[in-house]
Amino acid sequence: MFRKILIANRGEIAVRIARTCREMGIATVAVHSTADRDGQAVAHADETVQIGPPQARRSYMYVPAIIEAALRTGADAIHPGYGFLSEDPDFARICAEHGIAFIGPPPEVMETTGDKARVRRLMADAGLPVLPGSDGTLPTLDDAQEVARRIGFPVIVKAAAGGGGRGIAVADSPSALCRAYRETTAVARTVFGAGDVYLERYVPAARHVEVQLLCDGHGAAIHLGERDCSLQRRRQKLIEEAPCPGLSPHLRERLGEYAVAAARALGYEGAGTVEFLVDHSGEPTFMEVNARIQVEHPVTEMITGLDLVREQIRIAAGERLGLTQRDVRPVGWAIECRVNAEDPDADFRPTPGLLEVFRPPGGPGTRVDSGFVQGDRVPSFYDSLLAKLVVWAPTREQAIARADRALAEFTVRGPGIATTVPLLRALLAHPDFVAGHHHTNLVDQMARSKGDSDVREDDVRTGAHR
Repeated sequence: MFRKILIANRGEIAVRIARTCREMGIATVAVHSTADRDGQAVAHADETVQIGPPQARRSYMYVPAIIEAALRTGADAIHPGYGFLSEDPDFARICAEHGIAFIGPPPEVMETTGDKARVRRLMADAGLPVLPGSDGTLPTLDDAQEVARRIGFPVIVKAAAGGGGRGIAVADSPSALCRAYRETTAVARTVFGAGDVYLERYVPAARHVEVQLLCDGHGAAIHLGERDCSLQRRRQKLIEEAPCPGLSPHLRERLGEYAVAAARALGYEGAGTVEFLVDHSGEPTFMEVNARIQVEHPVTEMITGLDLVREQIRIAAGERLGLTQRDVRPVGWAIECRVNAEDPDADFRPTPGLLEVFRPPGGPGTRVDSGFVQGDRVPSFYDSLLAKLVVWAPTREQAIARADRALAEFTVRGPGIATTVPLLRALLAHPDFVAGHHHTNLVDQMARSKGDSDVREDDVRTGAHR
């Protein structure tokens, strides 16, 4: 087992990793920018190293500084959390070159999953259902128009190297496809460094369902059930739950089998997620693989009793999984609400500032993962996530009531600071969500009903690691 782990991240996920390491008797190193010198990740670590200025590309994504910090402190492993360098195969290789274990899948796997067009073909070969679309990337607009004519509108254009809701645009006509193709290739070049895009048929009002995987380096691969992530704003998730409401036992079993088949086709190791769209008739299609721990992993932890970060660390250290599919027996219902420092009434403008009052809720079955305490300052340089409120209850109805109660208790005040708490409570009370009939377009439909004419399917705000 590792002696010391460097946590190459910040905020709530860095705190969450540090806590598991402490329980395992593993020392930790927190790297931080100058903006985070007083952050909670620093407070929870055994050692700290300042690695650069506030800008992420000059600190949390600056590989030389992170590797130097690991070597200087004697860390024998690096946990990247999610976002930043978590799915960077080059970073994983550099870690290996310096004798440092990367807590995540092999770099070859990340290269494959990072190419959305390539992994789509691989999943089809492995027997997973995929949406009609292009066989690979589309070098020209004419290529995109030809595929769209073949499969029919509406279509969705995606960056091959995309992720986090970025590099995606929907088109319902040839003229709209022209705009979507140009905008997506431009975003792909700017954000991901490559303008390659591919195209699929667009499924409106679908369910976004993902399956959690654990795979060791000895050939064992299991799934831990599914999560529903359908409540999104411009493809940024707001509320997640496990299990997914309304799935038949047969579909639930199929999704798990598909996810394990995907893992075996990839040669996957570690914790990962296979994401699907489920249409109104209940038919699933493969969407993508996330080769990292997910923001919403706590809902799976709450219903399975497993610590996914602990499992990640054990697998990276070469240990066997230690449990089989039969051992996975989810109990009850869990819901996660992402509380962001954003103003929903001002087009979700980020609201950084001083947390004069920060009082998270408590009570039965209530967990709050956060990188902040009262008196901290929310910086303007990073993702606006304040906290993840996660609740567990025996039934979905009770879990919804518990989540609403906990959100009502969540008190955040400071100059200029607004949060998404009112929106989250409105979503929990929405009849479609209560009935389990919600879908990926529900939040945008609610916004349009309030006269928000600025909401567009292809208007995607950059997020650091959602």
